[in-house]
Amino acid sequence: MITKRIIPCLDVRDGRVVKGVNFAGLRDVSDPVGLAEYYSENGADELVFYDITASFEGRRLFTDILKKVASRIFIPLTVGGGINTVDDFDRVLKCGADKVSVNSGAIKDPSLIYEAAKKYGDQCVVLSVDAKRVDGRFIVFAKGGRESTGLDAIEWIKRGVSNGAGEIVLNSIDTDGVKRGFDLEMLEAVSNAVSVPVIASGGAGCAEDFVTLFKALPKVDAGLAASIFHFGEVRIADLKRLLADNGITSRII
Repeated sequence: MITKRIIPCLDVRDGRVVKGVNFAGLRDVSDPVGLAEYYSENGADELVFYDITASFEGRRLFTDILKKVASRIFIPLTVGGGINTVDDFDRVLKCGADKVSVNSGAIKDPSLIYEAAKKYGDQCVVLSVDAKRVDGRFIVFAKGGRESTGLDAIEWIKRGVSNGAGEIVLNSIDTDGVKRGFDLEMLEAVSNAVSVPVIASGGAGCAEDFVTLFKALPKVDAGLAASIFHFGEVRIADLKRLLADNGITSRII
């Protein structure tokens, strides 16, 4: 089994880390710089930084906070929010990001994935997809889960990979913040459809949920979570020991 990654996610609004349930009811959590530094020093394999209202508010991502976060951590950093052009990729990468996550921007202009991958390489382009069940189908939602696009999530992800996306973050709106486990059904459909790394997001409620994820779906490369890490419900070092006890390989600090 390949080494599995554990990735905390910082959802940032107005300069603060926030967290909600089903993409709604956001509440304040912490300062993003201090929290990022904590994760970097305590076993996180990567970090994801989302400016969660940039696309909805039609503005650029807050680069001042991003620069501070990037300067304080020593693990790969993926950044998203308000990424609508190749120039946005350039700006975020110059702030210290290792990878750039695109979501609503790619929905508006699917050629963005191809152009960014051509300029910066597939490994730099992460396609983040917010999906929800609608009438028995997995449908893509835009602008932080606020607007249905009508796009079939599996077909959209396959298209993104063919255009050059080197990694997929699948955010299940149905399980986001609910803490009852990852959306295994949706993740299985996606991981069977593409050959690039797939990161599971939405639903982790305890350390055992990661064990279930990786044992049930060995094709999934990483588990991403927010609140269980932010509120100290699960320590990453403890989680990695549990994974090791269950024969699942991860990077041990």
